Amino acid sequence: MEKNNFSKYLFLLGKILFIHLTFSAFSINAQAKIISSIKPVGFITEAIAYDVVETDILLPDGASPHSYALRPLDVQKIKSADLVIWIGKDLETFLPNILKNVDDREQLQLFGVKGVEALLYSDEDEHDHEHENEESEHEHEHDHEHGEFDTHIWLSPEIAKAVAVAIHERLLILFPDKKVQLDANLSSFLSQVTETEQVIAKKLISVQNSGYFVFHDAYGYFERQFGLKHLGHFTLNPEIQPGVQKVYQIKQQLLKEQAVCVFREPQFNPAIIDKVISGTHVRSGILDPLGMDIPVSKDAYTHFLNTLTQQWLNCLNDKE
Repeated sequence: MEKNNFSKYLFLLGKILFIHLTFSAFSINAQAKIISSIKPVGFITEAIAYDVVETDILLPDGASPHSYALRPLDVQKIKSADLVIWIGKDLETFLPNILKNVDDREQLQLFGVKGVEALLYSDEDEHDHEHENEESEHEHEHDHEHGEFDTHIWLSPEIAKAVAVAIHERLLILFPDKKVQLDANLSSFLSQVTETEQVIAKKLISVQNSGYFVFHDAYGYFERQFGLKHLGHFTLNPEIQPGVQKVYQIKQQLLKEQAVCVFREPQFNPAIIDKVISGTHVRSGILDPLGMDIPVSKDAYTHFLNTLTQQWLNCLNDKE
C-alpha cells in the first residue's frame, strides 16, 4: 500500500514539475528579446534598448565569428527573438542558413543599412601603405573572408553611431510606446561616442608614428580614423596561418626596427608571434576586437573603445 502511495506521489510531483517548467518556458519566450550576433554589436544594442527590452548575444566569449558553429540553444534563441541584429554573411558565416527562414522584419542586417553603407570601405583601400608585393596574397585572403568590404564595422565609432540610429529606428517600430526612452537612449549614446572619439584622438597623437603589426587584420576603420601606423598583418582570416613568405617579410621589417610592437588577440594565441619577435627589441601586446572581458551595459561600447585605445598605448608608448 505504501509503495502505491509513493508511486502516486512521484507521478503527481512529476506532473507538477512538468506544468511548472512548461509555463516557465512560455513566460521566458513571451518576453520580448533582441539578439545580437557578436558582443560589440550587443554593446550598441544594449545602449539603445536600455530600459526598453531585454538583449542577448549569440557568440560566447572566447569564440570567433569566423569559425563559430551554432548550438541548439542558439537556434532556439534566434527562433524566439523579436529581432536578430547581425552584420552580414561575410562575417557571421554561421547565420545565413538559419536567417533565410526568418522574416526580414525580425532581423536587421547592418550591411544593408544605408547609413552604414555610406561609411564602408574596401580592404583594398584599407592599407595603402603596406607593401605592394603583398597585394596578391591580400586579395586572395580578402576574397575568402570578407567579400567586397571590411566587415569589422564596430571598430569605427562613426559607423557605430549609424548602427545605433538603425537599431533605434527598428525598435521604434517594435515598441512605439517606448519612443521617449528610445530617443533618450540614442541621444545619450551619440553624445557619449562623440565625446569618446575626441578623447581617444588626443590620447593617440603620441603614438601615431609608432609602427606595429597585428596578427589579424581587423582594425582598419579604427586605424584610419585615428591615424595609426599599421605596417602589416599576419593574416586576414585568423583561422588560416600565415605563409612562410609572409612571416619572413615581417621578420625582416622587425629586424630593421620598423616596428615597436606586434599585437596578438585573446581569441587566438599563435606561437608564431613569439618566434617572429625573438631576437628583436619588438614588444608583444594584446588587442581584443570583441571586448571579451567587458560586461554588457548601456555604457559598454565607449568602455570598449577606451579599453582598445589603452591596449594600443600600453604597447606603443616608449617604456624605456
